[in-house]
Amino acid sequence: MTEIDIEKENKAIAQEYKELLRISYQTLTPTDKKLIRKAFDVAVDAHKEQRRKSGEAYIFHPIAVAKIVASEIGLGATSIAAALLHDVVEDTPITVEDIERIFNPKVAQLVEGLTKISMVQKDLNASMQAENFRKMILTLNDDVRVILIKLADRLHNMQTMDSMVEHKQTKIASETLYIYAPLAHRLGLYNIKTKLEDLGLKYTEPAIYEDIVSKIRETKEEQDAYIKDISDVLKKSLDAENIDYIIKGRPKSIYSIRRKMRVQNVSFDEVYDKFALRIVYKGDSHEEKFIAWKIYSIVTDHYRPSPSRLRDWISSPKSTGYEALHITVMGPKGRWVEVQVRSERMDEIAEKGYAAHYKYKNGASEESGLDVWLNLLREALENQETNAVDFVEDFKMNLYSKEIFVFTPKGEIKSLPKGATSLDFAFSIHSEIGIKTRGTRVNGRLVPLNHELKSGDQIEVITSANQKPTVNWLDYVTTSRAKNKIKNVLNENTKKIAEEGKELLTRKLRHLKVTLNEQVTNELVNFFKLKTSLDLFYRVGIGAIENQQLKDYAAQKSNTFINFFKNKIKRTKDTAAEDIHKPVISSNYDMLVFGTEHDKLDYKLSQCCNPIPGDDVFGFVTINEGIKVHKKDCPNAIGMQSNYAYRIMSAKWIDSSQEEFKAIINITGMDVLGLTNQLTKVISNNMSVNIQSISLSTDAGIFHGQIAVIVKNNTILKKMISAIKKIDGVDKVTREYRT
Repeated sequence: MTEIDIEKENKAIAQEYKELLRISYQTLTPTDKKLIRKAFDVAVDAHKEQRRKSGEAYIFHPIAVAKIVASEIGLGATSIAAALLHDVVEDTPITVEDIERIFNPKVAQLVEGLTKISMVQKDLNASMQAENFRKMILTLNDDVRVILIKLADRLHNMQTMDSMVEHKQTKIASETLYIYAPLAHRLGLYNIKTKLEDLGLKYTEPAIYEDIVSKIRETKEEQDAYIKDISDVLKKSLDAENIDYIIKGRPKSIYSIRRKMRVQNVSFDEVYDKFALRIVYKGDSHEEKFIAWKIYSIVTDHYRPSPSRLRDWISSPKSTGYEALHITVMGPKGRWVEVQVRSERMDEIAEKGYAAHYKYKNGASEESGLDVWLNLLREALENQETNAVDFVEDFKMNLYSKEIFVFTPKGEIKSLPKGATSLDFAFSIHSEIGIKTRGTRVNGRLVPLNHELKSGDQIEVITSANQKPTVNWLDYVTTSRAKNKIKNVLNENTKKIAEEGKELLTRKLRHLKVTLNEQVTNELVNFFKLKTSLDLFYRVGIGAIENQQLKDYAAQKSNTFINFFKNKIKRTKDTAAEDIHKPVISSNYDMLVFGTEHDKLDYKLSQCCNPIPGDDVFGFVTINEGIKVHKKDCPNAIGMQSNYAYRIMSAKWIDSSQEEFKAIINITGMDVLGLTNQLTKVISNNMSVNIQSISLSTDAGIFHGQIAVIVKNNTILKKMISAIKKIDGVDKVTREYRT
């Protein structure tokens, strides 16, 4: 690099620094500016020899992270300094002790927390990614700002991933969708959540992302005109009422359009609410609510609302602290439009989350929604024994779930995740009440423990001192808190039974001339297709493993050498012994090739997404079932690529001429005369496709059909679906995926 280039780069770095101070959400005192300047100088010096993959000076990354922390998350000087220094301990000779000496213990604690998170990611042992997430989530106990700075770091990494190799992009994007976007959502950072989701989609499903982006671009002019029409109508009435406000159109995120297309099985054009109107008004805290409902009245005077889609988060804010009125109205041209009504304070909390909570907090004693949530989170983190992947799955579910509001018998309001049951409610009051729950009444009526609650329900819990949780209870609850408490109680019982089972197994094996040691225990775990030795001893303890099965194991052990050769010779599978619903092992090994060397390996087709030749696929190395092949857009792909990136194998189809595959097609439409004849004709005659089964029904003029067909590859299937769509009366044709 020439001297002029270095000079130019130094100017750009100085410019970025000035911008950082200018855009800070918090008011910075001279002491704050001094702290940030010192952190900036230390970071510039520490990273002076480093460059990013794109070729630019590494220091641009910490500055960019600090800018996100300062403006988008809205944190103060301590966090801005920690963001500038977040990589120095990991990448340079500077230590945490040095930072504490140069700055202060708080900055050092934040940098140490961020370093711990980064260090774990380098290890790729089994389930290490999930374990890494667990450790990251545990840092919330120390200081939530560690996670907030980590979110800023992740956002900037996602924004600058173009120069990375594809498999790394997929892994990082999957991780982002799997845990970082839900975390941003739960911490009330909706802008950052949206950016993370959209960038996650860009690298996990690039073709779909680009398609939606281009379609949004094409329809932008028309949508702007549509928003202007509605805004002009509302402005006259709002001005007449002397309300101080601004109106802005807000396009739906690319990721949420994609999610709607997938969940509702519709095309881009069929997603109607692709944008929302946001009215942000000025108002003192005592009149905020009054003005919101006044605006509601004005909006519904002009446009008819959908009563089922009114969301009042002003009377009952979300546990993230989000407050707003969401009204869905029928706009011009018969299109549904969402109108969001928020005060400036509510808008700031929706944008900044955590930071705005503290700005608007009334008195030190009052807990913000975030504090309440963090207290609940600490309970979820108490149980350290849970498998890391299960822990992250449960935690993620609770991060992203929508909320319902229910009442105690005394009329107190409780927030629970959507889908929560009456047993979840019992555990939300207190774990001791949950454990002793004998029954529940909802709105005065006795209901099962797995009864799904709805907003507005009033729940009474009936307890009994003799009641104990059973394994079935895990199916009755959805919240992490309830699951963990139930597992804890069950684990105590399991351990007792397992101890007795181990003694019993030792005696039984002695009779069969086998000594129970670590090797034999591992062999038995594999023989019975179990996960742990605890499972094995527990099953022996409850009598689930019979003497004959142990004799079979002992016989197999003595014939290991013979069996080894038998297995080498015997290539066909025993179909009689295998469940008919299990994925079929392909017998044509040149169908799929794996890895960079195009290896031909045994594999199974996964049932969750039912891939067929022509689909974009990848291989996943399972523990007990070899390689399983999934579609790249399989609902489980994000979780697998995020938690088990080291088990993912690239795969592609190279020959599909010898094998036939089953695909299930769902058809809906109007019950037109001769529709069935047309269908069978198109499938059998025109496409040379075999129909395996067909199920057709009509209900009040609506036609429903499900057809299982046998096809050679994806191209034939697509042609067939296209032909069916052209039949008069057919409305929708979709391929079924099993989840």
